[in-house]
Amino acid sequence: MTAVTSHSTEPAHPSAATSPDGLQQGPVLVVDYGAQYAQLIARRVREADVYSEIVPHTLSTQEILAKNPSALILSGGPSSVWAEGAPQRDAALFQAGVPVFGICYGFQVMAQALGGTVAKTGAREYGSTDVAVDVTDGAEPSSILEGTPATQVAWMSHGDSVTQAPEGFTVLASTPGAPVAAFADESRKLAGVQWHPEVRHSQYGQQVLRNFLFQIAGLKPTWSTENIIEREVTKIREQVGEGRAICGLSGGVDSAVAAALVQRAIGDRLTCVLVDHGLMRQDEVEQVEQDYVAATGVNLHIAREADRFLSALAGVTDPETKRKIIGREFIRAFEAAEAQVLLDAKADGAKVGYLVQGTLYPDIVESGGGEGAATIKSHHNVGGLPEDLEFELVEPLRELFKDEVREVGRQLGLPETIVGRQPFPGPGLGIRIIGEVTEHRLYILRRADAIARAELTAAGLDDQVWQMPVVLLADVHSVGVQGDGRTYGHPIVLRPVSSEDAMTADWSRLPSDLLARISNRITNEVEEINRVVLDVTSKPPGTIEWE
Repeated sequence: MTAVTSHSTEPAHPSAATSPDGLQQGPVLVVDYGAQYAQLIARRVREADVYSEIVPHTLSTQEILAKNPSALILSGGPSSVWAEGAPQRDAALFQAGVPVFGICYGFQVMAQALGGTVAKTGAREYGSTDVAVDVTDGAEPSSILEGTPATQVAWMSHGDSVTQAPEGFTVLASTPGAPVAAFADESRKLAGVQWHPEVRHSQYGQQVLRNFLFQIAGLKPTWSTENIIEREVTKIREQVGEGRAICGLSGGVDSAVAAALVQRAIGDRLTCVLVDHGLMRQDEVEQVEQDYVAATGVNLHIAREADRFLSALAGVTDPETKRKIIGREFIRAFEAAEAQVLLDAKADGAKVGYLVQGTLYPDIVESGGGEGAATIKSHHNVGGLPEDLEFELVEPLRELFKDEVREVGRQLGLPETIVGRQPFPGPGLGIRIIGEVTEHRLYILRRADAIARAELTAAGLDDQVWQMPVVLLADVHSVGVQGDGRTYGHPIVLRPVSSEDAMTADWSRLPSDLLARISNRITNEVEEINRVVLDVTSKPPGTIEWE
């Protein structure tokens, strides 16, 4: 087998999306100025059925235009336009004829580049802010604000403010701290707002984004699950040809949908491999074996590799090291399974040259994919892959967000029990044990996790919670009293979160009686645990998983 020495960390880019009337439409590029919500902007654009992707602000104007964008959105960011070394943008970008929409910092960058005035007014605005539509220039409200009221609540996060719009722009809105809170020059298809329309706190944010896409930029809604499936099946057939592939099936929705797409493309030349790495939840291997095979009829090989993973993780406590070890051992396990896969498939001796993974767009972004992107954490299937990988990767979902993946799964006919399943990380319970991963600690965590999941299901709240990691603080001990005696057990953390796409999340307000039942059962039934705590941190600043 020939080793593959390079594979892109950027999402495969469709050269153009084809609209129903046959028009070609390039992507909407979100130029990231270091915003917390750049990924959310891209997601909101896709909600409007328009393809989008993120590029770093470090790209030159020439490099951005070379990507043939149909429109550009400049994100917010933490900088002041007046700070030394702050990201800027030359006026040429706004003179190229491509529609541009500026948000927060991107709004100020646009104003400054085109001759407007950005000032430190001292009137900072953070959080919910009343926005007043402003037609003092005597013009009708721009189509950028069409369908929104004269007064609306929006989410602000800025210190500097635009005090004078560039020549040719109409001032559209203001707030107490921002004399120019929105402007537009529709003749040049340029517009911007000081607030964050991408967050749900902005009442009419999605309407504003849709107005830019369809009223200002004149785009077509061409991004749908149907054309995703058609395009990806074609790409998979072109990539794999007459070859064979194996897919790492974890039981989660991502790998399940990726496998279903590849199975549609190449049929029984795909074999799924479920690596039982010893880091799965209680009874999970048996559940995957029954549910997925019953739903798809796919060839499934189970690789029993718990000893390999636990041996490699012995003594390791650093989260990044854990992820990289798990990623490396996944690949080694697949390589070891190749001969058995070929035997099971009754193949003609040809090598299995392709590895299917359920990598998503947020995995790429958080792993530092793309120039200038910060690494939040290495996902085991991105930053954790070994350099001497002996498979060519097939990643049909790497352009997609989680909810898009679920819809693709439904279109492929997968049952709701699979596509609606709460996310579970590829590294499994290995990153839900804070400290060294051992067989006994996994035994403790499995029992606690099973109790929490069972109670959540019994309460009928599975659909209302994105996921609920249960985290074992293995290197922490807590004094307690159980059976009239002193105990020195471990704390368990419940991390229920609500989210749309995992890029942002808030902690779920579970009923207090449910939390009490979970706590009582865990402390009564898992003797090593004597304390249950609740994580009430949003994302950001925290991530959903602890490691």
